[in-house]
Amino acid sequence: MTRMWRKSQPELPLESPISFHCGSNGEFVPRDPGAREQRAETMFRALVDERTRKLGISRRAFLDSMAGTATALFVIQQLGCGRGGGGYPVDAASTWDAAQACTELGGDQFIFDVQTHHVDADGAWRTGDQRWQQFLASVPQGGCGEADVVDCFDRSHYIREVFVNSDTHVAALSAVPSQPGTNPLETAEQAATMKVVNDLAGSQRLVIHGLVHPERGQAELEAMQKQKEDHRVAAWKLYTLWGDWRLDDAIGRAFLDRARALEIKNVCVHKGLPLAGTNPVFTAPADVGPAAAAYPDLRFLIYHSAYDLGVQEGPYDPDGKGVDRLIRTCLDHGIGPGGNVWAELGATWRLLMLDPVQAQHVLGKLLKHLGPERILWGTDSIWFGSPQAQITAFRALTISEELQAKHGYPALTAEVKARILGLNAAALYGIEPAARRCVIEADDLAAHKRRSDAEGVPRRSLSAYGPRTRRQFFSFLRERGGTPG
Repeated sequence: MTRMWRKSQPELPLESPISFHCGSNGEFVPRDPGAREQRAETMFRALVDERTRKLGISRRAFLDSMAGTATALFVIQQLGCGRGGGGYPVDAASTWDAAQACTELGGDQFIFDVQTHHVDADGAWRTGDQRWQQFLASVPQGGCGEADVVDCFDRSHYIREVFVNSDTHVAALSAVPSQPGTNPLETAEQAATMKVVNDLAGSQRLVIHGLVHPERGQAELEAMQKQKEDHRVAAWKLYTLWGDWRLDDAIGRAFLDRARALEIKNVCVHKGLPLAGTNPVFTAPADVGPAAAAYPDLRFLIYHSAYDLGVQEGPYDPDGKGVDRLIRTCLDHGIGPGGNVWAELGATWRLLMLDPVQAQHVLGKLLKHLGPERILWGTDSIWFGSPQAQITAFRALTISEELQAKHGYPALTAEVKARILGLNAAALYGIEPAARRCVIEADDLAAHKRRSDAEGVPRRSLSAYGPRTRRQFFSFLRERGGTPG
């Protein structure tokens, strides 16, 4: 576990509680900061300076309050992103009054985050290929202030950011796409984290996914039994773009048959956000519809909703790209509201939340064509740090009456938000939303960290830092010859 924070460590810079440039989660090419991001930063700083001066408080105190978050959302809306209504209709008074901001932006929904990650900071993977370490240095959580950047992603930081520093009630923990023995988070380590979290809480707060590489053959399929029995996995996590296979080909059918036989029927598949160096054919969702139709008893959770960073999302177009591809394959195979395909928002929402118009279109067309019961909340934390900013922004989002009338989008009501934020996932994973879930206190986590540190080993240092812009990302790939894993 990571060491206790030392006063000698430098204070982190004063930044917006909602970054205007989210960077990359290590799975896609980051978009370079542009003029809009620069305007947002300038406007935000001016508003913060005005408010802190007149309120007589420090910048840190303001940014740590809900008024700071309201100000960030206000900036995003005011920069023309919310044209036509909808988006974040934040009252300007909330940017001054933290109590009003809490009332306007708060919520008490049950929150189940189905996409979270951390790494084993002392795992064997660190003695091999250095690319995962460099990628970790490039994502937002890497700026947490630890001397060893990888420590920013360890179990303690994960628990603190997800369960202490956010309103998340339950989360699903996944591994990253890498082979066993070289994975930054092996299944056994996931299971250990699940035990720590649930022991600290005295109640169920975490479930885990079992990573499967079906392209490796029969031995990999047989190992699924061990994952079920030894680690109590609640779902399977798949990356069809590793090994170039499809859910509806021989490799995919063999896996789905095995999942059916083992009676773990949640199948979580990365689609969209093509990883650099992989064939985009196999990250496209064209295989989702055929597979879901052929296996109606299985549940297909489509991670990232087939979103593509290079696509400008608008109203549904059957010949469109991005999220439209997921809707098209479902409609072509008779899968709509009430079907066995769910659209997951991890990383997708973190990117869309900076452009409320695109966000309204994506949520609107998913609601219209798949239904409010078939959208799942995910944040891809802790790559982006605490998920709280994503939660707050989603609570504030509205779909304009204009877009509802023009495209037939349903309203993003409180009931619909509650389904997306947690109730849909609870039904999938057999979790009772009303069950008492004990809070993990910072003091409890600190005590656990002290006990773990006493049994720990010295940390390794990390001197290499990864890509922060599109140019650096491709330069990095040329030098290293591919992607992590």
